[in-house]
Amino acid sequence: MSENSSTPADQRPTERLSAQSNDPSFENVWQELQWRGLVHVSTDEKALEEALAGEPITYYCGFDPTAASLHLGHLVQLLLMRRLQLAGHRPVALVGGATGLIGDPRQSSERVLNTREVVDQWVQSLREQIRPYLSFEGDNAATMVNNLDWTAQLSALDFLREIGKNFRVGTMVKKEIVASRLNSEEGISYTEFSYQVLQGNDYLELYRRHGITLQTGGSDQWGNLTSGTELVRKVEGQHVHAMGTPLITNADGTKFGKSEGNAIWLNAEMCSPYAFYQFWLNTADADVIDRLKVFTFLTKAQIEEYAEKVAAEPFRREAQKRLAWEVTALAHGAETTQQVIDASRAVFGGADLAEVEADTLATILAELPQADATKWDRDEAGTVSAVGLLVSTGLAASNSEARRTIKEGGALVNNVRIADPEQRYSTLDALAGRYLLVRRGKKNMAAADLRA
Repeated sequence: MSENSSTPADQRPTERLSAQSNDPSFENVWQELQWRGLVHVSTDEKALEEALAGEPITYYCGFDPTAASLHLGHLVQLLLMRRLQLAGHRPVALVGGATGLIGDPRQSSERVLNTREVVDQWVQSLREQIRPYLSFEGDNAATMVNNLDWTAQLSALDFLREIGKNFRVGTMVKKEIVASRLNSEEGISYTEFSYQVLQGNDYLELYRRHGITLQTGGSDQWGNLTSGTELVRKVEGQHVHAMGTPLITNADGTKFGKSEGNAIWLNAEMCSPYAFYQFWLNTADADVIDRLKVFTFLTKAQIEEYAEKVAAEPFRREAQKRLAWEVTALAHGAETTQQVIDASRAVFGGADLAEVEADTLATILAELPQADATKWDRDEAGTVSAVGLLVSTGLAASNSEARRTIKEGGALVNNVRIADPEQRYSTLDALAGRYLLVRRGKKNMAAADLRA
């Protein structure tokens, strides 16, 4: 955990994305995307820049429902879509009700196929998560589509005759992920091998239905992206574009967006706003400026100011605080973000814990180590001892160590120093009638739920 403070009021966005605009430092949005490090690979770069600098085009990005929530990799694409929309272009967000039943090939092994009912539920969940990041009003209003609408109508024969005949197996097996799986012990099923054909067909259908001429996605999807551009060229005789964003990694080479092996989800029920905020707040100095470029709508001038602050006074962590505020406000709203910040400050002793809203407090305390109720030394009246709290939370290894810590003044409950090793606590002392925040020193904390 890290102590944090709120962003000044004049820097808080009042709305999630509606007030944002493209950076005036650049002649066109393509130049801005390059400066932000969002272009790793693309089709004809010059032609694509001309297209994005000219009259509005229609573009799309696909999101497969392989889980109940989007994660930070998807957030890169959502914000890219928003930047292009702010430049006047028309976004189409595709949720893959069809491709989600298959799943794109993974490096490791074959995917487990989910039921149609589960995939349908996840489609609805992803649609709701995507919606706040785009504008569905105005001349370049966003559109939401589901590829099941056209894929479900295809018979196996039609799929093979009309679509499959345009793909060459020799080309398909050269795709990086396919080649990798073919050379593995497990190999690859025809189902996952066919994924690139399905995604290519999506581009063809969207070109016909919406006039789409650009698809965006992660660079690890490049083989799937180009399967669409090639299909449109072969069937319609038209040159369309694809753009792949880089896979984001930390400066130390570790995978970005992972916390103790778990993805950082956009769904608040799968990753609490507090945990989400803390993830961004703990960004390393070496990574924070790149994160500001990719995940915020701050201007080039603003980000360069933060770069100077990181170089001159990294201990203030101003760039991390701004990053955490901006991204959490985008994902969960400004009000929730401020509640998280206020509650965090209270947990670290900077405000009154009793003033923190119960649900927010419960969310934050759930992120801490939890007390083992069997070590509480609970009496018949239901009270627990101060010594038992330190031992049960793992903040002290033994009763004698706990007593010594208390006598030295190093133990607190609910930010109040424990004066006596014999002190006991009940639900009357607890936050929201149940929670005790137990601390040893400044940063070693744990939680006890007296209803456990």
